[in-house]
Amino acid sequence: MLLVDDDQAVLLTLRAVLELNGFEVETAASADQACALLQASTFQIVMTDVRMENESSGLDVIHAAQQQSYRPVTAVLTAYPPKDDRWRTANVSSFFLKPISTRELVAQLGALLRSWQATRPPAP
Repeated sequence: MLLVDDDQAVLLTLRAVLELNGFEVETAASADQACALLQASTFQIVMTDVRMENESSGLDVIHAAQQQSYRPVTAVLTAYPPKDDRWRTANVSSFFLKPISTRELVAQLGALLRSWQATRPPAP
C-alpha cells in the first residue's frame, strides 16, 4: 500500500496502525514523491490526502495511480472533502473522511484489498 499525506504526524501514525494490522505500507509526503514511487514500485492500494502542496495534489496522485498498468485501487482520506465533483469523475474506489476509527479504516482497506485481488487474473 502507498500512503500519501503531507502531515508527517498523520503519515507516521497511520503507517504504524496499518502495519500493526498486517498491511505493508510505503509512505510519501508529497504528490511528486508519490508519483515517483508509483513508477518505481507496484502497489495494490494507493491512499492519499486531498490537500497537500495545492488543492489538486491528491487528485494528481489518483490520476498517476490510475495510469499504472497494475491498476491499484485508490482511496482518499481527508478532513476537507472537495466542494466539487472532481473526485467522483476521478473514479476513486473509496472516500474516507477524517476522523475515522481505526477499526473502520482497517476493515474498509481490507475490503478494498480483497476486491483488488478478486479482479486480478490468476498467477500462471
